[in-house]
Amino acid sequence: MTGLVVCAAVLILASVFGAVRALCGGRLRARRRDGAVRLSAAELGAELGDRVTLVQFSTASCAPCRPTRRLLADIAGTVPGAAHVEIDADDRLELVRRLGILRTPTVLVLDRAGQVVGRASGQPRRAEVMAAIGTATGASAASS
Repeated sequence: MTGLVVCAAVLILASVFGAVRALCGGRLRARRRDGAVRLSAAELGAELGDRVTLVQFSTASCAPCRPTRRLLADIAGTVPGAAHVEIDADDRLELVRRLGILRTPTVLVLDRAGQVVGRASGQPRRAEVMAAIGTATGASAASS
């Protein structure tokens, strides 16, 4: 009987964890500690966009990274002044550690100066990426 109770408790906890992760995964939000982070073109290995840069950290074995890549490339192709940069997390561990990236895909939205204005762990939604781009371009316009 005790084994059955333990099994049921583990199943309930795993279900709650999965539900919370599904609800929070892919949501773009700004973290206070990201506000002080600026990334340069040299750190990214690519030029920053004129208005906004979408930085995607991926790995070879990441299944959601492929649709995220397509989504961000499509957005970067339709939004003037936007750039999409994909970084292999396995090759850039020092940057991954510095930015506190714990899973792939992780997407960072940078304003024109390279400041992080949004972050999503997991596959983001198009509407949230577009809203973060609006925040990034509004923030960079306000600081100009």
